[in-house]
Amino acid sequence: MLNHIHIRNFAIIEELDLELDQGLTVLTGETGAGKSILIDAIGLVMGDRADSGSVKHGSDKAEITLSVDVTKTATAGKWLEQQDLDNDGECILRRVITTAGKSRAWINGSPCNLAMLKQLGEQVVDIHGQHEHQSLMKKGMQRQMLDEFAENHKLLEQTASAWQQWNDTHQRYQSLLSENEEHLAKLDLLRFQVDELEKLGLADNEISTLDDEHNRLANADQLQQIAGSAQQELYEDEQSVYSALSNIVQTLEQKVGVDSALVAPLELVSSAQIQLQEAAEELRHYLDKLSIDPERLMQLETRISDVQSMARKHRIDAEELPAKLEKLQADLGLLDSDEYNLESLEKQLQTLKESYYKLAEKLTAKRKKAAKKLSAGVTKTMQELSMKGGVFEIHVTPLTDDKTPTINGMDNVIFMVSANPGQPVQPIVKVASGGELSRISLAIQMIAAQKITLPALIFDEVDTGIGGGTAEIVGKQLRKLGENRQVLCVTHLPQVAAQSHHHYQVTKIKGKNSTSTGIIKLKANEKIEEIARMMGGVEITDSTLALAKEMIEQ
Repeated sequence: MLNHIHIRNFAIIEELDLELDQGLTVLTGETGAGKSILIDAIGLVMGDRADSGSVKHGSDKAEITLSVDVTKTATAGKWLEQQDLDNDGECILRRVITTAGKSRAWINGSPCNLAMLKQLGEQVVDIHGQHEHQSLMKKGMQRQMLDEFAENHKLLEQTASAWQQWNDTHQRYQSLLSENEEHLAKLDLLRFQVDELEKLGLADNEISTLDDEHNRLANADQLQQIAGSAQQELYEDEQSVYSALSNIVQTLEQKVGVDSALVAPLELVSSAQIQLQEAAEELRHYLDKLSIDPERLMQLETRISDVQSMARKHRIDAEELPAKLEKLQADLGLLDSDEYNLESLEKQLQTLKESYYKLAEKLTAKRKKAAKKLSAGVTKTMQELSMKGGVFEIHVTPLTDDKTPTINGMDNVIFMVSANPGQPVQPIVKVASGGELSRISLAIQMIAAQKITLPALIFDEVDTGIGGGTAEIVGKQLRKLGENRQVLCVTHLPQVAAQSHHHYQVTKIKGKNSTSTGIIKLKANEKIEEIARMMGGVEITDSTLALAKEMIEQ
């Protein structure tokens, strides 16, 4: 809903603050007073193009600020979040136009472009009057209106999701197809490298074990000689260290009774003798296990050479080879998976295509069913709006351009109309006049009011070409439409103005050197006087006032 608009130095408006309310609000005034200027200002802040001529004469810039309540407009709130713009329920749109022809815009204080203003604007207000503002003139909006009437929101999301998955997989397939030779070559290389490393079969910490064993076998002769000599000198020889210690123990044992101070040295020498005996035993076991095995040494050298060669091949240390194998196996698993398999992707594409078409066909069926219902309802309402014999049809046909299928399904939705009896229906953009377009839009809004979610509707000159009883019907329809949303209407008809919840009078204020526009909200008695003025006549008589009051009270 539009809450408040502030306009400064725009066209013939010097400064204007206007509070807007829920329900039907009408703007009335004499011709040339500038009733449509307010609508133009709202259009500009919603993204319409502007030129320097819209700046009030004598000013350097025009400013328009619009406050919009988006608490009940989920799509607008979601859009703000997607754009990383603040969303606390109230949205502030601002537009500045300079005499130099430059234009700047902001949403909630953040700079934005006109495209963003348009995207947001289309979700909160629908302006009917000038062709460039009308939703009915846009094919995309025609489809959106039909989908909202058919309550296709969930099905549209499912169709879009299916299309996205299909499209992403198709792009993946095309990419792999163009890179297939390179992919296969990389796959062959990975398989070869993995096979090589698996055959090598290098275990963790194997390098350390190989080096230890190789060092031992390579020095086996020297180790045998050293260990054998040590074992002989410590224990086996007649003049061994063990024999010498045995003699010392015997001597000390003989004298320990003479001097007890010799007990400690005796114990230490005895301990040394035991340790020496254990050392000699360990050397004997070592010599028993130590073997000189040239064949095993050759095997070790070959194994170490193979490992070092593989490490050089991959330009890493030998200790890193097991980890390298794990990485290559993972890479191979990825490249050899269904994701990189053209045949598998072809099957996926077929499955995704079938899923999309199933949803799109369901969407088409719902659109055609809703199109018949909406067409009949609008045609009936057109008869009440001074379009006797008029026909409204919605054609749902298959798309025939290169974009088939699309994220929104496979249908071309076109609003068709015949404004005169006996004339064939044609696209609404080609045949409807401004007044007819507004009334057709009004008919659509009345039929779809419970389902279409736009919170604000603006009708500019909706009464063109009608009068009398039809005008009264239009007024009642607009009032009914305003019961659950905001409707702003510029009108010349007293029958329409009489149905309003809120009434504003637009006046032209002439100064010495300039002319400006003013807008005032009418009180009950002022509303009666304004409607009486609109009914015509040089003077407003008591009977005219009475009739105006009666029209309001009906």
